[in-house]
Amino acid sequence: MQSATQLHPIWRDYPALQPELQQVMQLMTANINIQDADINDAILEMIHGGGKLLRPAYCLLFSQFTTTDRQRMVALAASLETLHTATLIHDDIVDDAALRRHHVTIQERFGKDTAVYAGDYLFVVVFKILAHYSSSFKSIQMNSENMEKILVGEVQQKDRHYHLDITMAEYLQQIQGKTAELFALSCFLGAYESGQSSHFAQRARKAGLAIGMAFQILDDILDYQEVSQETGKPILEDVAEGVYTSPLIFALQTEAKHDLLPLMRLQGAISDTQRQEVQRLVINAGGVVQAQELATKYTQDALAIMRKLPDQPAKTDLISLTKRLLDRHN
Repeated sequence: MQSATQLHPIWRDYPALQPELQQVMQLMTANINIQDADINDAILEMIHGGGKLLRPAYCLLFSQFTTTDRQRMVALAASLETLHTATLIHDDIVDDAALRRHHVTIQERFGKDTAVYAGDYLFVVVFKILAHYSSSFKSIQMNSENMEKILVGEVQQKDRHYHLDITMAEYLQQIQGKTAELFALSCFLGAYESGQSSHFAQRARKAGLAIGMAFQILDDILDYQEVSQETGKPILEDVAEGVYTSPLIFALQTEAKHDLLPLMRLQGAISDTQRQEVQRLVINAGGVVQAQELATKYTQDALAIMRKLPDQPAKTDLISLTKRLLDRHN
C-alpha cells in the first residue's frame, strides 16, 4: 500500500479534520487492487495526486452534528472521493486530456480502452464500500442517481460543443449535473447517514448544490486568468475544445459578441494569440466580473443555509471552508 499522502495545504487550518481525511485516502488505497500493476499504480498516483478532498470533507463535516460511527462516515467519504476520481478519469477520456494536476492522464498513458476500464473499476469500488458500510439502501440509491446526473451533465456538455448560442440556463443545468450534484450528494450523505432528520439532510443537500455551482463557476473563471496551477491547462483550452462557460456566455451578451464570434467560429483551429484575444475581449466586456458575481450569489446561498445550522464546531468549519473557496486562485 502506498504511504499516506500529504494533504492539500488548505487543511492546515482544519486540524480536527486531517486525521479522518488521511483515513479516507488510506481506505481508498486499500480498496484498489487491479492485477495489472501499471494500471493499479496509475490509479493510486491519481488518487494521491494532490486533490483537495473537498467532497469527503463536506461529508465528514455535515456528519459531525451528531454522535455517530466515525469509521462508517470515513468509509462513505471515501466512496464519494472514489466516485469523483472515476468521473475525472471518464472526463479525461471525453476531453482527450493529456494532463491532470501536471500528471499524465490514464487515457493518455494507456489508451482510452484501459481508461474506461479503470474508471468502471472505481465505480465498482464505490459500491463495494457502500455495500459494506452504508446503513440503508438510500445511500446506494442516491449514488446511482448521482452517477446518472453526472453522465447527463457530461453528455449535455459534449452535445453543446461549439454551440455559439448556448444560454446561461443551459450552462447552469450542465454544471449542476457535471459538478454540483456530487457536492450535494456529499453533504446529504454526511447528514443522512449520521442520523440527522430528513429535513436537516435536505438542507445539507441544498447547501452542497449551491457550493458545487459556485465551485464550477470559479473553476471556469480560472481559465480566463493564468495557467491553472492545479490542472496545468493552457489558457482557454476549453474554448479551443468548444466548451463555452459563464465568462464567455456573459461576454457574448454584450457588444463584444461581434468581435468574439469570428474567433469562436475558428473552433479547434484557434491559435494561442487568438485565444489571448478572446481572453482580453471577455475580461474587457465584464464577463469575468459577472461570473464572479454569480459564484458569489451561490456561495451566499450556501452560507445562508449554514448559518441556520446548530452552533457546533462543524458549523464554524463549514462556513470558513465555504468562504475560503470563493477566494481561491488555483
